[in-house]
Amino acid sequence: MGVVTALVRSAFLVNAVYAESGRAYGLTPQQGQLLCVLMPQPYGMRELGGMLGLAKSSLTGLVDRTVQRDLVRREPDPQDRRAVRIALTEQGAELAEEFYAETCRRVEQLPATLPAADRARLAELLGRMVLDNEVPVVFMELADGATGESVRATNDNCS
Repeated sequence: MGVVTALVRSAFLVNAVYAESGRAYGLTPQQGQLLCVLMPQPYGMRELGGMLGLAKSSLTGLVDRTVQRDLVRREPDPQDRRAVRIALTEQGAELAEEFYAETCRRVEQLPATLPAADRARLAELLGRMVLDNEVPVVFMELADGATGESVRATNDNCS
């Protein structure tokens, strides 16, 4: 299998895991992504749109639906009184941590049949590709031994 085919098919594989995790927690994949992006800190709508690759109208609809579920809230932006930031509510933070931990567990199982050295090399190569292409931080790095409860304490380790 060539690199293009392998990357595209692996993207589908990870997206399927995201969707499965989302269903387990009553979230759409987009809501799950939004919650994970907001775990480290609140973001403005423009930043969120860029990180999630969504047009303004699509992002507004996503945020509206997630606000209705009391998972996120709009708050004033301290740098720009005309703008708002999107932040997790207490309920949203709890759900985000659970969803994040479950998604990490499921994704971690994908290369489980590879020897440890191959998994380490895969992580190194994918990490390099992500950094070289300046992919925004849309999913935090899970510290070794971390659980959903300790995710908030590890949010400085984003990559």
